[in-house]
Amino acid sequence: MTQKKGNFSTTIVTESQKQLPPESISVAQQIVKLLEKMGVKLAFGVSGGAIAPIWAALEESSMIEVLHFRHEAGATFAAAEAYFASDRPVAAFATGGPGFINALTGLFAARWEGAKVIFLGASTTASHRGRWAFQETSSYTTPVAGLFTSGTLFDYAITVESASQLPDVAIRLAKGITQPGGFVAHINIPTDIQKSTSNLSLPKPENFSKPPVSVQTEIVKKYAKLLCEKRFAIWVGFGARGAAEEIHQLAEKTGAAVMCSPRGKGIFPEDHPQFVGVTGIGGHTSVFTYMREYLPQQVLVLGTRLAELTSFWNPVTIAPGGFIHVDIDPDVPGVAYPDAKTVSIHSDAKVFLQELLKYMKNLDRVEPSKPERLPRPQCKALESSTSELVRPIVLMEAIQKLIVEGSDAVVMSEPGNSLAWATNLLRFSAPNRYRTSTRFASMGHTVVGVVGTAAARQGKAVAIVGDGAMLMNCEISTAVKYQIPAVWIVLNDACYNMVEQVLPHFQCKELVQIPQTDFVQVARAMGADGICVEKESEINMALEKACAATGPFVVDVHIDPSQKAPTESRMMSLKNQVSHK
Repeated sequence: MTQKKGNFSTTIVTESQKQLPPESISVAQQIVKLLEKMGVKLAFGVSGGAIAPIWAALEESSMIEVLHFRHEAGATFAAAEAYFASDRPVAAFATGGPGFINALTGLFAARWEGAKVIFLGASTTASHRGRWAFQETSSYTTPVAGLFTSGTLFDYAITVESASQLPDVAIRLAKGITQPGGFVAHINIPTDIQKSTSNLSLPKPENFSKPPVSVQTEIVKKYAKLLCEKRFAIWVGFGARGAAEEIHQLAEKTGAAVMCSPRGKGIFPEDHPQFVGVTGIGGHTSVFTYMREYLPQQVLVLGTRLAELTSFWNPVTIAPGGFIHVDIDPDVPGVAYPDAKTVSIHSDAKVFLQELLKYMKNLDRVEPSKPERLPRPQCKALESSTSELVRPIVLMEAIQKLIVEGSDAVVMSEPGNSLAWATNLLRFSAPNRYRTSTRFASMGHTVVGVVGTAAARQGKAVAIVGDGAMLMNCEISTAVKYQIPAVWIVLNDACYNMVEQVLPHFQCKELVQIPQTDFVQVARAMGADGICVEKESEINMALEKACAATGPFVVDVHIDPSQKAPTESRMMSLKNQVSHK
């Protein structure tokens, strides 16, 4: 900086200019440059003193957009959903102490859902640890195992105590984001290390790209012949979303019936005559009709762990020949149904199907006797009501017509009754149009995840959520700040309705009711817009306004709480678990 005094000029060298030699940058800046090279375009978080150097370096980046959230859990849930919307790794950040702890729920969800998220956290400077530092984050105050080390929560975790560790960190991150499946990392950096300088050259991420898990030719030949000789069904999960085209080809080539998990909706078109329904929570009884009456000899499982909310471990879904289970994780097959015969194939679903289809071209197919017409999904019937409030089935019919079929918006559902209604009643004919969480299934996931989805796709995303979830997490203010076109459709019945449906089964007397909330007033108080729907005749106009909105919008729907969501399988599963000895 130059200042003029009379005819003289004086050059003033600032502290930042003095402390960094031309070839050196701070560790914080080097970490951000590494994220840029890895293709990170979005970073979600909440700032604070301990993470300030990282935050400042992110803000300086011309390649990474930084969205400052209102709560760390909201930021990490949004980061997970932004990954699924963009298929790019996403960064998240939080300060030490409560900032880090608050972020954990969303990070658990990211790991369980299979997202790729790089979390940047801060810990207390080494010389201050154990001395009651403000919001101290160290082994004196926080369990180290699992939170600061690789394990159950993080695929990779490290505390960076020196710039010399950065090359190894770069290699581990590069390998992680290029591997099949999810990857959640925690890079924890003490504040003083963030500000220290580094002139190390870091490895390039592209040098560590991994090919998809391959499959042996002999295995493909064996099961190609088997599947061509006997009737089989295909069970599609979210992990097979990249193989939609191959699944479609296999089904039409073989005549196989197709069913999907709740997260797998749309990977195989739900309007296709070979689609027999969704399994698990909110699923369709047509799946069981097919398995009982059409007797497939085996079930080819692609991209699903067959976990509780996908299968409820129902023995009806076990074919006489068991499962042929394809998964990139060799530890998955055989776990959900330990008593069923299971053939494990360690492969990416797309790679396996490509090889399978290639080999099938050379086979003379022995056609099984195909039924004239497969069972089709039967959605929950519309119930009569003495109330003038909105019946959820009527609302879902309007969402199907105006949003699913009338727009390109991503539709998301909150774990709970919202998930059951959406899974049972909405129909998708393309992948990547529907998102929900059935693994970690935390309340509030979708309420804030919709902000990450809309930000990542730079387009509208619609979240169907409950009033309880909407009160638990809320990032409307964040959406307003960045004018993100997120839409919340709130099923407002002044209670935790799924919980109320469970309580009578366990002789609980106290209902989980909550005060009626005016979510339109809440939205407007934060700078967003919204509309209240109290009658079924008002639904279409409200949804049309939501679709036309360019910024965040809330549709507050007063639903009839007496209308029971299609959660019977969930209730039965809970009863079985309680009675199991």
